[in-house]
Amino acid sequence: MAQHLAGVRVALTGPRKSKEMSILVEKMGGIPLVRPAQGTVFLDDRSIRDGLVSWISDPPDWAVLTTGMGLDALFEMAEDMEVAGQLLDVLSESSIAARGYKTVNALKKRKLTPLVRDDDGSTDGLIREFASHDLAGKKVMLQLHGETAPKLVAWLEEQGAIVTQVLPYRHVPPEEAELEQLLNEIIQHEVDAVAFTSGPQVRFLTEYAASQDKLEPLLAAFRQGVIPASVGKVTANSMREEGIEALVIPEEEKMGALIVELGRYFAAGRAVKIRD
Repeated sequence: MAQHLAGVRVALTGPRKSKEMSILVEKMGGIPLVRPAQGTVFLDDRSIRDGLVSWISDPPDWAVLTTGMGLDALFEMAEDMEVAGQLLDVLSESSIAARGYKTVNALKKRKLTPLVRDDDGSTDGLIREFASHDLAGKKVMLQLHGETAPKLVAWLEEQGAIVTQVLPYRHVPPEEAELEQLLNEIIQHEVDAVAFTSGPQVRFLTEYAASQDKLEPLLAAFRQGVIPASVGKVTANSMREEGIEALVIPEEEKMGALIVELGRYFAAGRAVKIRD
């Protein structure tokens, strides 16, 4: 594999697949630094179980699914409750809206096809594709993705939908010491690039920086040499909201593609320097 990341220090902020991403960075000659900027807690509480029972006993007109991981978590819980078959039947008879290719793949695995899906992996894209459907008086079961979705909920309710929310997991900040280490490394330019794989990672980092009166130095570092990279458009939008413009975004929204695209970016930069 081409050594496009030769000597490049890459901070990996995603807790998932950090080992695989580290190996890929190393194969490309880079130095991976695992710096998780979020944690994920799967919620196995009574309210979610009650939500599944409600979903099955009073099937919605629409099931709005926002992540493949969330859908898998719901089916795992349904298996534990011995109602997975009933959940699949209910989904088969409901109209399904899906956000993101991973959600579509999780549905395909269960031989389900969404009637509505986003055009760009974002909540805004999902709303755009939903616009032609009449939701007045319709019951909607919304599977959230680690945090609340006030914009989507507000839009659904504005259309007259009756919305019930299910949150199978929640994103939580990592240990403060981990955020402190990442923040200081970025500000001191001890990393060359930061690879973000979700919006919460960005928010947890900027919120911590603000609490330490270091938000402007953080943003300045990203403007002045530390390369901010995003796994896809949704995360890039979250970065933009926090004042960080992603310089590297792969066409295919996958972690491996992100590292490969980051390698292309640094290789192109080296080529320009050689020509100069």
